[in-house]
Amino acid sequence: MTDIDIGIKKDDRLKIAEGLKSLLADSYTLYLQTHNFHWNVTGVHFRELRLMFEEQYTELAVAVDDIAERIRTLDVAAPGTYKEFARLSSIKEVEGVPSSADMVDLLTQGHEQVVKTSRQVLKLAQAADDESTAALVSDRMRIHEKTAWMLRATRK
Repeated sequence: MTDIDIGIKKDDRLKIAEGLKSLLADSYTLYLQTHNFHWNVTGVHFRELRLMFEEQYTELAVAVDDIAERIRTLDVAAPGTYKEFARLSSIKEVEGVPSSADMVDLLTQGHEQVVKTSRQVLKLAQAADDESTAALVSDRMRIHEKTAWMLRATRK
């Protein structure tokens, strides 16, 4: 096996990968939360929310794979256990089954947190001239900003 040489210094790759690990943990935690809410939502807007949550967790399932693969591309092992995700994530797990309105609020906050985490990783990628990570993270930000907006719109 040869050393990786993709034009990004090793120290920068490691910093970026650490940031991506946090983004992966936030995204995976949000995926689990969204899937949980899809299974357990009730109330007047049951069908609408259930379908919206399904769209969201399906999109997040692809996202976590993309993020993990970028970490591997940088030659760093991707985290893959609940224990690691719980340690790395800034999104906390929810106890019990919240009301449908609270589910929407919690998911809105989760998507907004992923945007904030993405902004931190984006700065690292830009400083290291890592366009591939910057593009991935920028795309993630756009998706999470739009999803948060859509969730907020359901509460008006």
